[in-house]
Amino acid sequence: MYEDKTLICKDCGKEFIFTAGEQEFYASKNFENEPLRCKSCRIARKNNARNSRETFTGICAACGGEAVVPFKPRDDSRPIYCSECFAKMKEKQN
Repeated sequence: MYEDKTLICKDCGKEFIFTAGEQEFYASKNFENEPLRCKSCRIARKNNARNSRETFTGICAACGGEAVVPFKPRDDSRPIYCSECFAKMKEKQN
């Protein structure tokens, strides 16, 4: 039913294969558009988006240390936690 297709990457201009299996997966998810980027450009774009997120600092409600969070802490909001305290809280919940 599906056959491998050769596509051109929008970012690097190189050819890449859109395999029959990938096409079948896209169809099962009702995706209408073919991929525009090769795998390495998709990964690079994803990593770049992650690294460019703005972070804010605040005081951890559990240990009093510095907490780096992806949102601007407000005085009237819920407490914030550093990575270590947050991980400990998650462990206790599971």
